[in-house]
Amino acid sequence: MVTIRKYRKSEAGQVALLIADSYMKFNLADVGHDRRRAMLGPLALADSTRREDQDALARAIAAPSVWVAECDGEIVGVLRGGRTDRRGRTVLSSLFVAEQHHRQGIGRALVERFEQEYAARDVTVFSVAATLYAVPLYLSLGYKKTTNVRMTRSFGVPGLPYQPMKKVLESVEPVA
Repeated sequence: MVTIRKYRKSEAGQVALLIADSYMKFNLADVGHDRRRAMLGPLALADSTRREDQDALARAIAAPSVWVAECDGEIVGVLRGGRTDRRGRTVLSSLFVAEQHHRQGIGRALVERFEQEYAARDVTVFSVAATLYAVPLYLSLGYKKTTNVRMTRSFGVPGLPYQPMKKVLESVEPVA
């Protein structure tokens, strides 16, 4: 059984390993080794036990809202987000699910929980810079492409393609 819950800073190492593994396999697979390491930023040190590396990982993961999916005591998914962009949209910053847990509804559950959290704060517009691998998931969740594919930086290194997307929640009228 999968549980969606708030992330704890003490889980930074486990979450960083999940992100680094997924990011390398699904977003950086075609990038050379040295460049991939640079594009991972502090996540390249996800298996380090050094205190300063663990602190850097916690800072890289930090966001206004971080949710994890846990299955049998193991973190199998993570969603980060909650900042507001210059257009006033709430940003879903990143979503990662362990490969062996793909297509089991975990990504969907994390996104839905994030949206519920912010809808309760009267947020109705969300944006995401979706990696090309994740576009089908976001489309299935009601996100729409807002422009053509663009390029961004990953930890300061250029060359990561992404698809800008947004979702507008339908307003729900209170039942009288």
